[in-house]
Amino acid sequence: MAPLMGPAIVASIAYVDPGNVATNLAAGATSGYLLVWVVVAASAVAMLVQFQAAKLGTATGRSLPELCRERFPRWGNRLLWLQAELVVLATDLAEFVGAAIGLQLLFGMPVALSALLTAGLSLLLLELRRRGRTRRFELATAAALVLIGAGIGYDLVAVGHQSAAGMAGGLVPRLGGTESILIALGIVGATVMPHAIYLHSSLAQQPGRSAAVARRRPGLVRSALRLDCGLALGTAALINVAMIALGAGLGSLTGGTWTGDLHAAHAELAARVGGAAALAFAVALLTSGVSSSGIGTLAGDVIMQGFLGRGIPVYGRRLLTMAPAVLALLLGAPLSTLLVVSQIVISLGIPVALFLLVHFCRDGALMGRLVNAVATTRIAMGASLVVAVVGLSLPLLFLA
Repeated sequence: MAPLMGPAIVASIAYVDPGNVATNLAAGATSGYLLVWVVVAASAVAMLVQFQAAKLGTATGRSLPELCRERFPRWGNRLLWLQAELVVLATDLAEFVGAAIGLQLLFGMPVALSALLTAGLSLLLLELRRRGRTRRFELATAAALVLIGAGIGYDLVAVGHQSAAGMAGGLVPRLGGTESILIALGIVGATVMPHAIYLHSSLAQQPGRSAAVARRRPGLVRSALRLDCGLALGTAALINVAMIALGAGLGSLTGGTWTGDLHAAHAELAARVGGAAALAFAVALLTSGVSSSGIGTLAGDVIMQGFLGRGIPVYGRRLLTMAPAVLALLLGAPLSTLLVVSQIVISLGIPVALFLLVHFCRDGALMGRLVNAVATTRIAMGASLVVAVVGLSLPLLFLA
């Protein structure tokens, strides 16, 4: 099973990016534990979706964009590429903003300069994979996931003011008004990440994760992929729940004066808990931004190569994808607003990736013995419809 394990860890970084940090802390600050059930439900959908993506890559030896290029007309692939590219740009925007805030909090660095440094750090991570060191790349992303979780966990313990009864009550599905609805939609948009679907289907094509293995041992493949997705995305789900609990605890500690702003969170941690807690928060945010930025660039390569059959050097892509983020930061755009706008753009790409994935995974001729069971297809389609409605509702509510 070992050769089949690892890709989900890389994909899971997308589920703890700065967009997740911002929306989850805001959820805890403004609604307490009310929206814990949204994180749990969205994470369950993410596990199902990423399991489908891993199966697709393993069974076919091709990524989701490559299958689209094979089966759809050229004009359709160009449209699919364009919307996916916009999703990657929006994703990069959120990740650069998060890393910029982290560097600003740690070193007082100007946000524009910190964006350039983030690009360089993310390229160092990508070098591991570009040189064929896939396992080291996966271990590096696993270390980033652990570091993010450790930072959030430390702050959660340091802040305290937690309620076990409140946490349990947060598992009961309910909403508390327009603001909580908007934040809930944002959580779903920040959790079911379309670029991670494209990427995961490509990562599953590595040596030892081939269609030949799927034909010989389909049961083993299913078990390995379930375990990989369960462990990686389960860990990401726990970190996201911890973020909401941290937001709730910090909101309680400040008497409700803090409402979720990332800069203010760092300042409150330093003033009320101590420098170590503030440092842990900044390091977690920086790690989130840098690691997810590298994953976003890698996903962009998969998307362009798959839909268009062509690619550009990784350094060229980094310059291309970082340009909007750096420009926005140079122009002095509000950081919190940039995070919200990025999540809205990402939410528009969710329905496309989900329906393409379900369409191919139900094709027995394509998937062979890893084809979806009828029940799995129905569950996946139902979840996709719900997430699609949520994703399309977010920009409408925000603009309203």
